[in-house]
Formats: sequence, C-alpha cells, structure tokens
Amino acid sequence: MHKDDLLELHEEMVEIKESFLSYEGVDESVFDTYEQLDVDPSHVHKSKSEHKHAVFVLGNALATAMSEDEFSSAGRISKRMEELADDAQSKL
Repeated sequence: MHKDDLLELHEEMVEIKESFLSYEGVDESVFDTYEQLDVDPSHVHKSKSEHKHAVFVLGNALATAMSEDEFSSAGRISKRMEELADDAQSKL
C-alpha cells in the first residue's frame, strides 16, 4: 500500500472513531492509546511506518469498542489488530 493510500485509510478510520464517540455509552478511554501516539492523518511528514502502526492501534480500539467480549467477531478482530500493531511498532 502506498503512503497516500494509507493516509486516506487513516483519515477514514478517524472519521469512524469520531462517529463512535458521538454515540452514548461508548467508553472514550478505548481510544487513549491511539491518541497518545500523536500521529494524525494530517501529519504527512510522519513516516509510513508510523501511520501503519497508528492504523492498527486505531483498528484495535475500534474493534474493542464494538466487541462484547474477546470471543465475539469484533473481539477476535481486536486481538488481531493488537498483534499487527505490535508488529508494526517493532518495525518503527
């Protein structure tokens, strides 16, 4: 995936996050790890690897926000996104 495609994906995922936060009952703290990264889709100067890591961390947070437990479909997606985020972080 090219960096510009990754930035577009990152931006779409942030929009989904913002939609989630507009719902009642969503625990905003699930996005804390993503927010602490300080990697925003508008930060085009950041490396492709940093954006890739941010996308996986955000994907994990979104799946966690949707999951009822770790064995639900969203819970399994959350676990896989966590693994991918860890792998991407090791390559930073």
